[in-house]
Parts: sequence; C-alpha cells; structure tokens
Amino acid sequence: MPTRRASAAWEGGLKGGKGTIKTESGAAAGAYGFGSRFENAPGTNPEELLAAAYASCFAMALSGALERAGKTAKNVKVDAGATVEKVGEGFKVTKMQVTAQVSAPGISQDEFQKIAMATKDGCPIAGALKGNVEITLDAKLA
Repeated sequence: MPTRRASAAWEGGLKGGKGTIKTESGAAAGAYGFGSRFENAPGTNPEELLAAAYASCFAMALSGALERAGKTAKNVKVDAGATVEKVGEGFKVTKMQVTAQVSAPGISQDEFQKIAMATKDGCPIAGALKGNVEITLDAKLA
C-alpha cells in the first residue's frame, strides 16, 4: 500500500507567524496561522484537514460496506467537525462530530444504522483516532 505525504512550513512566532500546507498530489494546499486555527481568520488549519480526512474516509468506507451488504448507495454525503480544546497545558482534538445523509434504495433503517455504526470505527482514519478522540455519528437514510 502507498504512503501518502503532505508537507507544512512555518515562519515566525506562534501568534504572528504564518504557514503553508501542501499535499503531494497537489489536490490540497493552503495557508494557515494562529488566527485560522484558533479564531475565525481566513485560511485552513489542521483540525479541518483532519475532519476532511475522516469525512472522505468514512464516505468511501460506508459506500463499500453498503455494497458488501448488497445495497449500493446512490450517494453518500458526510460532514465532519473536529473540535480542538485546551486540555491541561496544551490543546487536543477531543471530538469528531459526523453527520451522514445517504440514499441507498432497498435497505431498512435498522440495517442501515447497523452498517453505519460499524463503519464509524472501521475506516482507516477512524482507526488512527480510536481511543483518543470521541467520534459521534448521526446517520440518516434519505
């Protein structure tokens, strides 16, 4: 399996500095700083990148799990939010709140919920977070 890479650079002090991130594929790149991470300034931040990683991983994994159950999804829309909080002397990502809206004909609500909940902890990004970050899921069948 491949190793995926990204890079980050930072110039200056914590509050006045600035940084950039870039993925090896070039599909994602952007600026980040103290303001975009802890306030509402423009730019990206590690937490939204983590949320994007979980959302995309979960969407693919849920689609695959539904397919294995014989229920091909028409579409899967996932939103994720990573919460960073002050814990002790530092900061920590404490929660990943996930919502999923899925259109999958021919599946019961009970079967869908069972598959969605099993997938919540089963995708590779969830495995990296498991035991360290609380992951909540609100999955709805359209």
